[in-house]
Amino acid sequence: MSKWTKSICWAGLLFALALLTIEPASAGSLAGEVTTTGGEPLSGVLVTVFDAAKRRKTTVYTAPDGSYAISTAYQGEVLVRVRAPLYEDVERAVSLPAEGLASQDFTLSAMVDPKALSDSLTASAHLTRLQWDDPELRDAFVSQCNYCHQVGNSLTRVPREESAWLDTVKRMEGYFATLTHGEADGIAGTLAQGFTAEPVAVVQTYPVSPELHHAKVEEWLVGDGMSFIHDAAVGFDDNLYGADEGHDVIWHLDRATGEISTFAEPDIDLPRGGVLSGIPFPIGVFTGKHGPHSLAQSSDGRFWITNALSSTLASFDPISREFKLYELGHTHLYPHTVRVDEHDIVWFTVVLSNEVIRFDPATQEFTVIRLPHNGFWRRLTDLLIPAVVKLASWFPEHNLATELSPHRWANLGRTIFNFPYGIDVNPVDGSIWYDKLYLNKIGRIDPQTLEVTEFDTPMKGPRRPRFDKHGTLWIPAFDDSALMRYEPVTGEFKTYQLPLLGPDEYEVPYALNIHPDTGDVWITSNMSDRWFRFVPATETFISYPSPTRVTWLRDWEFTSDGKACSSQSNLPSYAIEDWVPSFICVDAEGGNRDRKALLKEVAVE
Repeated sequence: MSKWTKSICWAGLLFALALLTIEPASAGSLAGEVTTTGGEPLSGVLVTVFDAAKRRKTTVYTAPDGSYAISTAYQGEVLVRVRAPLYEDVERAVSLPAEGLASQDFTLSAMVDPKALSDSLTASAHLTRLQWDDPELRDAFVSQCNYCHQVGNSLTRVPREESAWLDTVKRMEGYFATLTHGEADGIAGTLAQGFTAEPVAVVQTYPVSPELHHAKVEEWLVGDGMSFIHDAAVGFDDNLYGADEGHDVIWHLDRATGEISTFAEPDIDLPRGGVLSGIPFPIGVFTGKHGPHSLAQSSDGRFWITNALSSTLASFDPISREFKLYELGHTHLYPHTVRVDEHDIVWFTVVLSNEVIRFDPATQEFTVIRLPHNGFWRRLTDLLIPAVVKLASWFPEHNLATELSPHRWANLGRTIFNFPYGIDVNPVDGSIWYDKLYLNKIGRIDPQTLEVTEFDTPMKGPRRPRFDKHGTLWIPAFDDSALMRYEPVTGEFKTYQLPLLGPDEYEVPYALNIHPDTGDVWITSNMSDRWFRFVPATETFISYPSPTRVTWLRDWEFTSDGKACSSQSNLPSYAIEDWVPSFICVDAEGGNRDRKALLKEVAVE
């Protein structure tokens, strides 16, 4: 039986069990229109309905005529929020009937207060205030200060003295921001000058794609203000699983019932922070020892989880809810992104050790593939880092590792690291591909011989690549606000700049994935409270504004009914508008279906 046949059988069993236990959910529906105070219709407005507990919300976007229609899983007294750029939010309590359709129209007033308008703008707008005299210093800031959270949101742009900013930068170095002394000082000075209490005055253009009002977005709040749900995965049961790197747990969302559960990894004989206990992890978020980071499911239903802090690989059975740990050894530092090939072989990157590791669940054997060092200094760094981390662990949370690291005393910064990061499997020939984030390279591993070949990328910051079903590799260019397309057969690249809201803004696309049915590329953007869908056939981007401010999304995955799902994981989570992280699923045609169904219902009545 093939992997995919087994997967279908396994998913069918779970679905059958779900049908026996799930009761039909009551639904409430709402429709109306949104206009300006002058009576003009507003297109692309976000109409969000919160459940009574405000732990779940559903959003649609208004059509060009200002109309909207939304069907939710809630009924009774709910909160409705209507939001559009440059306009004041409107919130209203609405009673949704168990049957039938409630009607509500909304009028939005343009913002006139400069401070309120400034506060409503995205982080990308506030970042335009930073004046970088040295382009290389700006590059270091984008690469090293933007990968865990938004910069320029209401929490991070608080005015500080240069010394206070330098303390902040040093704290971020506790989570692998690899800066020289000069870069740290320069960034601190630029932030002190740029982030002031004065309102920012920029002009942003908010595109409303024709496809936008077809969409529907669902969010489920999960965890607490200290949770850091790094990656989310869609299981064979069509439910969501999230790896909380801060709390050593896996979160589970039953999408049909909305029930949220949590499963804790087994304890291990390590201090808080695991083998990286010498690092002062930021803002007190990391309370665990394992740091579950990325997860992927094999055909037997088990999830394979990279534990970044404990240097272990874990398996999790969602049926028995049992974990099993597989020790890598403490010289294999920060296992990162994991994928499973068609033979159920597990592959994952190890960022601080310049490795890709192959694990065979049948034999429980690891094969370490040591990647090219790319020069003397990087070879020396690969050799020294395990010893540096070990020595630093004798002085818990003192961040001795930063000062002992070659990136600091050699004054070479991030360029001294190879940093193998994302990884994926080519469905055409089974080859394994990874990227080297700071070296601007991608690499191919022959799955049989394990021979490694590396190639330069035309843009900087390749982060988490994915293959489409035809064997084309799509790569987010984190540092260059772009998308790269690579054809392994011809070796040709093609690049696409992401659409920006205003001059001098930038995006930091962290991850992407390709929809299995449409072939569209879903991309996180993370500095402008939105995400993108790229249509290869027309080479066009569709922009989706996020219902939640301070949006920071990681991996995209897809449900069997076509929804694109991810996790809200700004670090710290309490900076997100809802104060906690969430699971998020986007149905590109859900709003359109609601509109047609409700209009049909009204016509029948």
